[in-house]
Amino acid sequence: MAKQKLFLDTNIIIDLLADRKPFSNAAYVIFREANIGRCEIYTSTNSILTTFYILEREIGLRQANKAIETILDRIEVQDITKKELIQAINSKTDDLADASQIECANKIKEIDFIITRDKKGFTYSILEVLSSDEFVETKLKK
Repeated sequence: MAKQKLFLDTNIIIDLLADRKPFSNAAYVIFREANIGRCEIYTSTNSILTTFYILEREIGLRQANKAIETILDRIEVQDITKKELIQAINSKTDDLADASQIECANKIKEIDFIITRDKKGFTYSILEVLSSDEFVETKLKK
């Protein structure tokens, strides 16, 4: 079986690191599957920075830094450039954050799915969009 390539939206990373139940359960499974080599996971630079900002407020600077350092060992990070930001602004997606995530995912070759809990924000994505629960329940080959 070929490795599935997943682009994770910010909320999935925060679900895992902040242990937001019940959402963290599926996020944990996705990261576990990546850790054992069954899938590859990607996110944007913006997702990492946003996650840090939220975690720092909840758990403090040191713990937030440690969480981000740990996650960076397990996920590939894709930069977003001015070009993608302009494409995002000019896209049909109203929310710039969601539109920039779509453009960032589109930069990565052969992404299979965008994983998010905000599927309505990804309506115009050309990539298939699933919630973490949907991915774990329907696409994860056992």
